[in-house]
Amino acid sequence: MQRNEDFRFVLVMRKSRLQELIERFNTWSQAKFYLEHNNVEVKDYLNEHNLYQKQLTEAELILKSLGRFQLLERGLLPSYQFSPHDIVVVIGQDGLVANTLKYLNGQPIIAINPDPSRWDGKLLPFEIGQLKETVINTINKKMPFKTVTFAQATTNDGQSLLAVNDLFIGPKSHTSARYILQWSGTQEAQSSSGIIVSTGLGSTGWFQSILAGAMAITGEASHPLLQGFSWSERKLQFSVREPFPSKTTGVALTFGTIEPDSPLQLESLMPENGVIFSDGIEDDYLQFNAGCITHIAIADIQGQLISQKGRQRI
Repeated sequence: MQRNEDFRFVLVMRKSRLQELIERFNTWSQAKFYLEHNNVEVKDYLNEHNLYQKQLTEAELILKSLGRFQLLERGLLPSYQFSPHDIVVVIGQDGLVANTLKYLNGQPIIAINPDPSRWDGKLLPFEIGQLKETVINTINKKMPFKTVTFAQATTNDGQSLLAVNDLFIGPKSHTSARYILQWSGTQEAQSSSGIIVSTGLGSTGWFQSILAGAMAITGEASHPLLQGFSWSERKLQFSVREPFPSKTTGVALTFGTIEPDSPLQLESLMPENGVIFSDGIEDDYLQFNAGCITHIAIADIQGQLISQKGRQRI
């Protein structure tokens, strides 16, 4: 078979639960003892690990037969230099796909569900048996794809952070955040447990739990965003979590839409412990302390997720 030397196939994987346990306890026998001591079914960990390793091996053989190949563990994503001609294959859960997307610049992702009986796989449209055909069709530009809008936080000292699902801006621990919020020509000093900014992809995740809580309190049965919004839509939604009204803090600007002409600006009033992190990864954050001003806007970069044939590009 002709090899495609113009392309490099990057296979992104993550450690299995079994591997993480071995790292924690040094040996499998010690990890096994820990599980059995806590009445946890060891076989489930073994089955999950073995199936995942089998699919990684199969994917590697397929991709090596088609061209240049690189295996990449999730932890190396922030430092890896992707090429414009890379085709990225992800085998794992939805979170691994989202985590990979934000380190790319438009390179296509083919996402494989390693175990459809275990994972729902909203972002995992393919199974391992479809990989070869999907890669070839992607090379030949015959595959439909979904465009994914990202959020971006940019600070006044030049730092930036992308989000595929959502951004969190607030306190590092369970305390109150103090800041000045500016949006749509108005501003307000606030005290809250933080702000969530959601993309279309993330609008059925954390954002939905905020809507559900608000609806339960108000007794509402429906909301226009209850089903989220399109992954490709050039907008973001922000929501202030648990805003506190006082003599110096308001609750008027607690929910809104960020569009290209209406970004969100936040100025920290916290001396310490303010953070901005994305997609639930708390260890990878920007500091948001006194003197920091951050602009939240729609990112110029977009993701490209290869989808099943027959589905329209959205």
